[in-house]
Amino acid sequence: VQLQASGGGLVQAGDSLRLSCVASDRTFSSYHAGWFRQAPGKEREFVAVISRNGGLTGYADSVKGRFTISKENAKNMVYLQMNSLKPEDTGSYYCAAGASYSTSPSPYNYWGQGTQVTVSS
Repeated sequence: VQLQASGGGLVQAGDSLRLSCVASDRTFSSYHAGWFRQAPGKEREFVAVISRNGGLTGYADSVKGRFTISKENAKNMVYLQMNSLKPEDTGSYYCAAGASYSTSPSPYNYWGQGTQVTVSS
């Protein structure tokens, strides 16, 4: 399956953004999905994960209460609603899909290209 992320941009602290990730085919409904981010000079880090049917979600402590992940299998989509953005949220955001529900990037088989989020103070 191929993934394509979009929705990034340049915003001010406190603003909101909604990232979208579309999958190329319906097999996406059988995968768990996650969002990861990577800042320059840093390792890729976990942001949020959702189970294949959307019934279970998990978040990094740094985004809990501010970000919401959702999955719409009928449209082969996964979203990341980001509210109350902070400068430390800046980075390239990647969507991923795989057979394991994981907060680690390793088990994910499929990755989208990054979409850049820049939050100015």
